Order: sequence, then C-alpha cells, then structure tokens
Amino acid sequence: MELALKLAERGKGSASPNPVVGSLIVKRGRVVGRGWHKKCGDDHAEACALKEAGGKAKGSILYVTLEPCSHWGRTPPCTKKIVEAGVREVVIGMKDPNPIVNGYEQLRFMGIKTRIGILEEECKKLNEPYSKWIRTKKPFVIVKAAMSLDGKIATKIGDSKYITGREARKLVHEMRAELDAVMVGINTVMKDDPQLTVRLAKGRNPMKIVVDTKLRIPLNSKIIKNEPEKLIIATSNKASKKKVKALQQKGLNVILTELKDGKIDLKKLMKELGKSEITSIMIEGGAELNAEALRSGIVDKILFFISPKMIGKGIGAVGDLGINKVDKSMNLKSIDYKKVGRDILIEGYL
Repeated sequence: MELALKLAERGKGSASPNPVVGSLIVKRGRVVGRGWHKKCGDDHAEACALKEAGGKAKGSILYVTLEPCSHWGRTPPCTKKIVEAGVREVVIGMKDPNPIVNGYEQLRFMGIKTRIGILEEECKKLNEPYSKWIRTKKPFVIVKAAMSLDGKIATKIGDSKYITGREARKLVHEMRAELDAVMVGINTVMKDDPQLTVRLAKGRNPMKIVVDTKLRIPLNSKIIKNEPEKLIIATSNKASKKKVKALQQKGLNVILTELKDGKIDLKKLMKELGKSEITSIMIEGGAELNAEALRSGIVDKILFFISPKMIGKGIGAVGDLGINKVDKSMNLKSIDYKKVGRDILIEGYL
C-alpha cells in the first residue's frame, strides 16, 4: 500500500476534481502491474494497473488507495474490470466518500476476498480536497503564511521579501503545483504585484483568485499579464461595469459576489468556486484576508512557516478575529511540524 500511495502522488495537480489514486498488482510476491489516475477522464488507477498486468492479473492481489468505483461515469466501473481480470483479492486503503460508490461491497458480493482500511489515515490525507468537495461541493481551504519568530509577515513599512528561506519558498511552489488555486486579496496585489506561479518547482501553475470588492486591480498587474485565462476576480456590485467588461475582454473570469459587512462573502464565494470544480485553495493573502477567512469558517487547514528572524513592530500574520479572551482562541487539531531549511513548518486543522 505504501508503494500504491507513492504512485497516487503522481496524480497531484492533474487528477482534480477526481481523487488521486494509486494501484499495484502483485502475484507470487512480484509486482506485475502499476497504475495511477493521471487526469479526469483518463483510466482509473486500477484499470491502468490491470492493463499493464495483462493475463498475469489472474489469481493476483490488487492494492488500491481508494475504494474502486462501482458505477458508470466518464469511465466504466473498475469493479467489473477487476472481476473480469480474475483478481483473487483486493486490498483497499480507504472508502470513497462519494455516496454512489459501493465497490467494497460489490466485490465481496461477487466472491472476491476484499479488505479495507489499510494505511487509511495516509490515504485520507492524500485526498483531503476531494473528500471535502465530493461531500459539500466546496473547496478544501488552506491558509498559508510565512512569518518571523515574533509572528510578523512584514516590517512596519510593509517589506516582506524574504522572511523565510529558499527551501520554504520552493516547498510553497510545490504545494501550488498540487492544488487547484491560490487566493490573495487586492491589497497583496497592489503592494507586492505577485506572480503566484510555480517558478521554483516543476508542475503547472494553479488558478489565481483575487478578492477585490471594488475592482481596484491594476490592468498592468503581473497576474493579469501572465495567463489571464487562469485568473478569477471575485468582486461586487461596487465594481465599475466598464472595468468588468475590460477585464473580461482580456480573458479573465470576473465573479460578482454578494457582500457581507461590506466585504466579499467568502462562504458564498466558496460555493461558486466549488461549482467550477475547484476542489482546493491555498490562501496566501495578508493579515486581513487571513482573518476574514478564519472568521467566516471556510478554513480547513493552517500552514505557518516560522523563520528564526525577529522583526519587532510590524504586520501580524492574522488580523482581528474578534477574540477578547484567551479561552476563546481558535485551537488547531492534529498538529504536526517539520524543519524546512532554516525554517519550521507548523501544520494543523480547524
């Protein structure tokens, strides 16, 4: 199953909105077939592994990180192919959260020895975005920030390049390549003019989302110049209709979103983005967007990179959360941490 998980990882950044899945076929102690789901519409991992195994699949054990599909969709059901190939045993990592999938029970009904829940936690972590999106049709949201040891993302004059080291920045670019989209607020665009690309890593650039209530984004911004078709701007009825049209003519997707307390309603924005099959978003905004995302309850995961530098007076990582008592603080669950170059990455869930 560990080998199947490694195969599944190859689908990160390309399989969405489908899950990333890896499969391995073993016969008499030898691997005779390998497969992973490459992109939506392509063969599933099990089908790829069975194709490679050919006749050797008869009497084999098939390992797969996610419950095999049992219904017709863009591709035929994998349970049917598994039975037809003569596989004698199937070992499954995790149950598919999609309610229409019932591969485990179908395989058992058809007389194939089947086990489920092998390295289940590892398999679940691999498909966090898919699992949330398939249940709620909303994206899995990560808030990422890079800060000094004393919690600042910039100095008092707004300088932030670079708080963390190259290793941490490279890891962030690798994460971007694996996720559907990155999101920033208009203040970040105005101040930093970011590219939001994966130039320090291999892979495709994600979609870029800018939260811009009054549509103040400059037309010469780097994210407009580079791949405008990959840019979504979430704005409101406060935006200039003339500017909306100008941006649409450049190939941008402009979403008019309702306001809440004078700001873009992030909960409603997530629903709209989910309809577009965006399953994962990493927020890389400033203190205000981070705070608004946390207050609105859309955040699933936190990734904070902490540098050994100290800045003193400066801009904090998160703005006002409306918390006055320590015992009302937001608490992370399932906390993990690791060293990335000279920095520390703290990861946790809300």
